[in-house]
Amino acid sequence: MTAIRRIAPADDPAIAHILRTVMTDFGAKGEGFAINDPEVDSMSAAYDAPRSAYFVVESEGRVLGGGGIGPLAHGPFETCELRKMYFLPELRGRGQGERLLRHCLLVARGFGYTACYLETLAGMEAAQRLYARVGFRKLCDPVGQTGHFGCDRYFQLDLP
Repeated sequence: MTAIRRIAPADDPAIAHILRTVMTDFGAKGEGFAINDPEVDSMSAAYDAPRSAYFVVESEGRVLGGGGIGPLAHGPFETCELRKMYFLPELRGRGQGERLLRHCLLVARGFGYTACYLETLAGMEAAQRLYARVGFRKLCDPVGQTGHFGCDRYFQLDLP
């Protein structure tokens, strides 16, 4: 049994560890990747901002993954970005990614966003299948200026 809840300051070390572990496993560790963002060590503070939210997925008191939304940097006001959604291997393939993604999209609609944008890597095929299943469409070029020039796949979903 897993629970989705808003991140708390006590979750920061666990989420930082998950982000660094998973991104390294997928080769996303150099410049241009989210692993180097200053917010990684203080996710709870970074997402305690207007029109932003970060959630953790936990089981038996242990944080196993997370993901969030926030304004797309230098993008349209009405477009949010799905950010830093990563799971430890033990949580993958159990439907929790779709569950968290749908939760983030619901919250994004509540914040008034009309579109959700994301960036990912070619090697993250399971994540890309999830995005397609939920209705994201592939874009040819990045939108906004996330600073994550290491990413090479871009997707967007209109939020009705």
